Amino acid sequence: MTGAVRGARGTSDIRRPVTSKKPLFGASVGTLIEFYDFAVYALTVPVIASQFFPAGDPGVALIYAFAVYGVAFVARPLGGIVFGAIGDRLGRRRVLTLVLTLIGLATALIGVLPTYAEVGVFAPVLLVVLRLMQGLSAGGEVTSATSFILEHAPAQRRSMWITFVVATSAVASIIGLLVVLGFTVGMTDETFANWGWRVPFLLALPLSLFGLYLRLRTDESPSFEEAKRSSALSTRPVRDAITRNGAAVWFAFALASMTGLAFYYLAGYFPTYLEVTAKLSRGDALFANGVALVVFAVALPACGLAADRFGRRPAIRLGAALLVLTSVPAFMLAGHAGLLGAIVGQLLLALSLAVFGSGSYVALVEMFPTRTRATGAAIGYNVGYALFGGTAPLLGSVLVETIGVPEAPGYHVALVALLVLLATLRIPETKDVDINA
Repeated sequence: MTGAVRGARGTSDIRRPVTSKKPLFGASVGTLIEFYDFAVYALTVPVIASQFFPAGDPGVALIYAFAVYGVAFVARPLGGIVFGAIGDRLGRRRVLTLVLTLIGLATALIGVLPTYAEVGVFAPVLLVVLRLMQGLSAGGEVTSATSFILEHAPAQRRSMWITFVVATSAVASIIGLLVVLGFTVGMTDETFANWGWRVPFLLALPLSLFGLYLRLRTDESPSFEEAKRSSALSTRPVRDAITRNGAAVWFAFALASMTGLAFYYLAGYFPTYLEVTAKLSRGDALFANGVALVVFAVALPACGLAADRFGRRPAIRLGAALLVLTSVPAFMLAGHAGLLGAIVGQLLLALSLAVFGSGSYVALVEMFPTRTRATGAAIGYNVGYALFGGTAPLLGSVLVETIGVPEAPGYHVALVALLVLLATLRIPETKDVDINA
């Protein structure tokens, strides 16, 4: 394929037999651990702000903590290029084991960092270094995992399999939420601030070892093995992805910008928003966010089944339109209507994102041929997440702090959704594309 964007090239992969769901669970557990690590940081931001950024103004310290949260996303594009190229040249499975090892180690080390009171400015510096390490490894995780799953999945269920993997990101946030909530409820605020916040980070190490065990028991993807046998692998996947699939990289960027922005507002910002801006108790804030994430985790694969039947493009267009319409009401309800409003507001955002994600997560990798799939998707995906996903909690905090309008982040989401809707009006339909091309 020499065009910039793949079109429907037939359905030669439809009858490819699938004998095991091991790849599905192996990819899912790694994605779960990656997002668990990011979720734990987001859920402990108020404590991290006090331990690593003792500014006189708590609002300023919170912005510093969210800025470090966003640092990991700055490193994601580089990680995506490095690990995507490794995946296209040496195999998806090899990358998946490597990135899982790195992110588990970096997260566990955050759990043993000294605080500002103990080592001064070195504390936030070390925190930034480990967040960069998390970002590098995360940059290679999602698109490598979704490429791996795409190449193992039955053709009629590709969206459902991929959205199942992505849904584990919400499950990870739920697990992180339950862990943090458990320690919050079981300890005094002083004890949690002193050492309790460290335990959720330390749990990443045994979780990563379990994930490695599952991933080492999976086989390399059939599409990659076939490309390897036929000497069709790219020796320069970064160059080939940009020069031969430039339009696909652009569409991947647009899709990832929207999913990254909406998801990290939902899972990375809303718990703090509800506690600080809506003045809910920490327990109520975590409960409301947990309800929304559970619904998102269930709705995303369900919408994936619909995208397998009706196509990726209708789901992308409908989801983007829903995000335009529901984002501002979502933040208005969450910011002004108590616990029930917090739940309903987040559900509006979660369900709209589930519709959009059911088409976008699978199209993002279907648009690329096997030889540049992991690299091309990683470039577009990680640049989008770096610019929009990683900055969402920080920008949300800044908007609320400076403008003083609680629903200001909703206007941010709605504007981006409108731009993405316009940018993807001509996105190709990839439901019946031959992924082995």
